[in-house]
Amino acid sequence: MKELHVDIAVIGGGPAGLAAAAEAKKLGIENVLLLERDRELGGILQQCIHDGFGIHRFQKRLSGNQYAQAFIDMAIESGVNVKTDTMVLELTPDRRIFACNGLEGMLDIRCGAVILAMGCRERTASQVLIYGDRPAGVLTAGTMQRYINMEGYLPGEKAVILGSGDIGLIMARRMTLEGMEVEGVYELMPSPGGLTRNIVQCLDDYGIPLQLSTTVTAVRGKRRVEGVTVARVDESRRPVPGTEREIACDLLVLAVGLIPENELSQKACIELDPATKGPLLDDHFMTSVPGIFAAGNVAVVFDLVDYVSQSGEAAARGAALWLKGELPEAPDFVPVEAGENISFVVPQRIRKNGNANSAVFYMRVTSPQKTGRLRCEQQGRYILDKPCRYAAPPEMLAVEAAWEGDGALWFSMSGGES
Repeated sequence: MKELHVDIAVIGGGPAGLAAAAEAKKLGIENVLLLERDRELGGILQQCIHDGFGIHRFQKRLSGNQYAQAFIDMAIESGVNVKTDTMVLELTPDRRIFACNGLEGMLDIRCGAVILAMGCRERTASQVLIYGDRPAGVLTAGTMQRYINMEGYLPGEKAVILGSGDIGLIMARRMTLEGMEVEGVYELMPSPGGLTRNIVQCLDDYGIPLQLSTTVTAVRGKRRVEGVTVARVDESRRPVPGTEREIACDLLVLAVGLIPENELSQKACIELDPATKGPLLDDHFMTSVPGIFAAGNVAVVFDLVDYVSQSGEAAARGAALWLKGELPEAPDFVPVEAGENISFVVPQRIRKNGNANSAVFYMRVTSPQKTGRLRCEQQGRYILDKPCRYAAPPEMLAVEAAWEGDGALWFSMSGGES
């Protein structure tokens, strides 16, 4: 087994990992190793040929490939050591990585700090309780994206899409442009799961109907999908008898949500947040295990890749402070709480008497808000109070807040119309 010693190891070569590795080198960290299980860097952005990326970061519309390439160039030019086609098998609490690849065999990597950037995965049919057989033609939206954009393969002629996540909305447009028929998008919840701009640009502009409070209850077909059954659901999300409708199709595309990829986090005994399904983080993006940091969709599923890269850079800055001995292993923490109409806040805690007194906080609202005020309260006073013109659960809010003292931070969205 080959043994390596590095200052910082970054697990995952998508936008969060690339940004973290490049930022670490920019901060003067000498030995930075980036591990990626795929043959190429870029993560999910490899298959995102549509534009709309980088508006915040680069002030122009880029395709996913272009956005990824910009950070790949930064990482390579700064001297990051990259190992692709390398699978990380285990991460231990003492920052020891066991990995393997075809050229070097087994690797035992001892790290001064580790940044987790493994991204997220899609929920599958078994996780949304669709009854019936499992014929060919039930695919996730991300798989469809890879088939069409990278493999040049059209896996069907007429599709039904379950879920209104952003990838599913984008693929509704993509399949239509490739000559496939998209019968409709069916969403279990009473409000859409994707960004408003994607609903307008990918559904409305192409005449693809979106049916809310409706779900797929069954799949028909043995060897191949022949059709699906859809039905309205009540307030408890249970199918309403008598509302069933049969739709003939040869493809069911699932866009039913994403889950942070946290098997390695669990092996390292990292505490997870039930709300985000990602690690519990402090204001330096350090997890509950000293010296292990997390960024991007492995921490919380973001809506914009700009935020993913931003979190990667924040984790790199935290890792650099850790290597300098400026982050105590067992600090006292002050909680960051989700108050009225806020479903979660990341980071979830701040260091008491730490070397920082401000951070960018990421959050989502629990219900749509047309107008209101986003506030952060500490010890009976508002340290943040700003108007918010529109907020919806699919759209991440990112705000910088500065605090004083050791009181808990409470974020809330109140007032206005819903």
